[in-house]
Order: sequence, then C-alpha cells, then structure tokens
Amino acid sequence: MQEKAFDETKAIEIDDIDRRIIAELNINGRISYTDLAKEIGLSRVAVQSRINALMEGGVIERFTAVINPERIGIHVSAFFNVEVEPKHLHAVADQLSTEPFVTSLYHMTGPSKLHMHGLFRNNQEMEHFLKEKLYTLPGIMSVDCQVLINRYKSRMGMRL
Repeated sequence: MQEKAFDETKAIEIDDIDRRIIAELNINGRISYTDLAKEIGLSRVAVQSRINALMEGGVIERFTAVINPERIGIHVSAFFNVEVEPKHLHAVADQLSTEPFVTSLYHMTGPSKLHMHGLFRNNQEMEHFLKEKLYTLPGIMSVDCQVLINRYKSRMGMRL
C-alpha cells in the first residue's frame, strides 16, 4: 500500500465536527465508527470518511495503546538533556532514535541540546544504557539526567 504524500508545511483546515471527532478519539481510540457517529450526530459513513481524510492529511498520525510502564515492571522514567557537538548532532539523534529505551527525542533550542525521555526496569538498566550506549557516542559533551518521582499529568496527543 502506497502512502499518500502530503505537504507538511501546509496547515490542514479542520472544522468543529473534526475537532469533536478528534476529542472523542483522544478519549477512546477504540470507539467504533457507529458509536462515534451517534456521539457526533453524523452517519457512520460520514464519520469514517472524515477520519480517513484526517489520516490522509497527516492530522491523525496513528492510533496506539497507552501502556502503564509500572504494570509491566518498568520503574524508572528519566529525562535527559544531552549536549552534543553540532557536527555530531544528527548522527547522535539518529542512533538514539533506534534505542528501545528511548521513548521520545527532541532537538531543543540552546547549544545543540537533545531532550530525551527513557524508560528502564531499574537504575542498573539505566546505568548500563548510559555507560554502554549514550556516553560512547561520538560528540557527547554532557548529559544531565532527572529521574521522575511522581507523574501528576500525562497527555497523549493534543487537545484542540
């Protein structure tokens, strides 16, 4: 199946109905087209067509399950600010993007900073990742790590 290309620089216009559909999907991504149609007040076919258009336009990137890490034995959530020599920035980002422990990775403003989040079973697993995977990458200048103590709010997706 060939993916339909879209212009990432052009904003997609969405109306109030699209916003309501997205809001419902943020609450329950597994809701059926029929149930969603009842909530929105449209036909099932109209809702399905709108969701398909939102997906093809790149507004909805994907549907996913949200996993509670602690329920599967992952107890360390950490945020890292990684300072990288500018000439190595893209190579480091590409390498870290492949690491299974890394859940998100962003290039932030400032002196070649990568902001990274990682999940680990325990501190020993995090230490192994740091020593064997992160510190060994060429161009790493410094790493600042903050371990999460308590999560008060976490939102997947965005609110419209």
